[in-house]
Amino acid sequence: MQRQHSQLDVICIGRIAVDFYSQQIGARLEDASSFARYLGGSSGNVAYGTAIQGLKSGMLGRVGDEHMGRFLREELQRAGVDTHCLFTDKTRLTGLVILGIKDQDTFPLIFYREKCADMGLVPEDIHEDYIASSRALAVTGTHLSHQDTRAAVLKALEIARRHGLKTALDIDYRPVLWGLTSLGDGETRYIESQRVTEELQDVLHYFDLIVGTEEEFHIAGGSTDTLAALQQVRKKTQATLVCKRGALGCVVLEKAIPLDWQEAEIHRGVRVEVLNVLGAGDAFMSGLLRGWLNDESWEQACRYANACGALVVSRHGCAPAMPTKEELDDYLQRTALVPRPDKDIRLNHLHRVTTRKQHWPELCVFAFDHRKQLEDMARQAGADSALLPRLKMLLLRAAQETAAAAGLQGRSGILADTTYGQPTLNAISGKGWWIGRPVELPGAHPLRLEHGNIGSQLINWPQEHVVKCLVFYHPHDGEVVCRQQDELILDIWHSCNQSGHELLLEIILSPNQADQNESFYLDILRHFYALGIQPDWWKLPPLSAASWREAGTLLEKEDPHCRGILLLGLDAPEETLKAGFAAAADAPWVKGFAVGRTIFGQPSREWLQGKINDEALVSQVKENYQTLIHYWREVRPAR
Repeated sequence: MQRQHSQLDVICIGRIAVDFYSQQIGARLEDASSFARYLGGSSGNVAYGTAIQGLKSGMLGRVGDEHMGRFLREELQRAGVDTHCLFTDKTRLTGLVILGIKDQDTFPLIFYREKCADMGLVPEDIHEDYIASSRALAVTGTHLSHQDTRAAVLKALEIARRHGLKTALDIDYRPVLWGLTSLGDGETRYIESQRVTEELQDVLHYFDLIVGTEEEFHIAGGSTDTLAALQQVRKKTQATLVCKRGALGCVVLEKAIPLDWQEAEIHRGVRVEVLNVLGAGDAFMSGLLRGWLNDESWEQACRYANACGALVVSRHGCAPAMPTKEELDDYLQRTALVPRPDKDIRLNHLHRVTTRKQHWPELCVFAFDHRKQLEDMARQAGADSALLPRLKMLLLRAAQETAAAAGLQGRSGILADTTYGQPTLNAISGKGWWIGRPVELPGAHPLRLEHGNIGSQLINWPQEHVVKCLVFYHPHDGEVVCRQQDELILDIWHSCNQSGHELLLEIILSPNQADQNESFYLDILRHFYALGIQPDWWKLPPLSAASWREAGTLLEKEDPHCRGILLLGLDAPEETLKAGFAAAADAPWVKGFAVGRTIFGQPSREWLQGKINDEALVSQVKENYQTLIHYWREVRPAR
């Protein structure tokens, strides 16, 4: 019998691999010059897709003991997938798939799966207590193609039956993975094979739900007449059969198979412009499982499934193209108004903000992305600016030691530049810190970028790095200056959307304007939102409690998914910052601070003058940083 309190909704067992998608749409795979890396493999995609649809999913399989295997594990974990039984295979490499998008009908792909890790699954990997911890087991067909993985799947199905789990099969027929075509022919979707038909039919009785395209039911039923094939499948199982009929939608067959399609109710799909059909089936399965496992009607389950598939075919990639629960629900409320999901601003923003990989409830950021100020310090001290990269490495050391002492795990960050801080960026990347990088030319007004075109910069940035753009802005700057700055910030915003990087927009009132009323900050935020700019983060100077309340109301209205606001320092004395922290104490949208010279200014000046050594510098910076963390925690205890 099934446990009364299952820990998981569904365990997925089958293929998990890394997908490399060509970024040159329209090019032959032979001519592709760059690739985007994604989580892939049918079962890996379904585990991911169901998790972001709100189900508690688990992935049962194997990955290699290398970078690609760790990537898959971390991607699943970030989505909330349970990976306790995603085993690390010490002797096999993670499977890879190379894919291209030539046109709407041509999607070349090559499976690199020779003795790959996920095909190393054996019955000994199947643990009864793990299977019994779930409400359902979802299998994809590739693992029925090899004796060892087949034996593992059958063991899991036997356990599932004993414990009363629901069972589902996505036929997922790939002839190349059954050895029916040349290794380079991953694109072919159907080749007749009596052997494959017999091997599939031998296991159909295990399942409560079987899902496939018409071609996949052809192989399962042994006939290229879809209704005849479905009738043969029905002889082997009483499972609910869901047959996907392309753009028409899908058909759910719970009992006898009709003699004519006119007798079968079609659950219609959503019409969209197709970019890439690869992975649409996994998205369909994810949406269908959401409805099925939540005991919703087949009509509703098929709405989820068809819409998930529609969104994925309009986007690049598979797993990263899958919609989250919030995104899908929004889309289903207005499908008639969204003929091009890939062009819908609201939907794309929802996809961007609901698929973020890390949660930041609070941030205490040490900002040392300064360039001009440190150059001035070095010149005044008579020191060579070549010392600045070494100085910044010492500042990073101080930041790390302070974060460890203050218990800032998951709440620590730095702002560092590429001009003098590239070694610090290299050293801290991949360690779970929030990392921001400036793109503005220091002191420029109107705004200019330090290293030219933003798009050409971001292509070389790690995905975890946040684009920080400081703009001196004022409503009284004049139409020409405001328009010039608006156009550049819009370009930065669009580039971040394209690349997937987060954006922190730092606003400081233009110093050449006499009127420095803090109300202008709210006017500027409203202005940028009106332009369609929705940065992930704002960085603002300390404001009054009343202004923070007004800012909070504005963010809740314009972008409730905004990460929040960080307080900047402007080289203010500690007591001034302490008062600023206190004013923001009851402002939930203020998530912390990003302060620099108040922490490093005086110690760095003395270090450049040769008055203190490395250890004294680190000690003083740590004390200053710790003081600000203490001030923040006084008004906003860690939650």
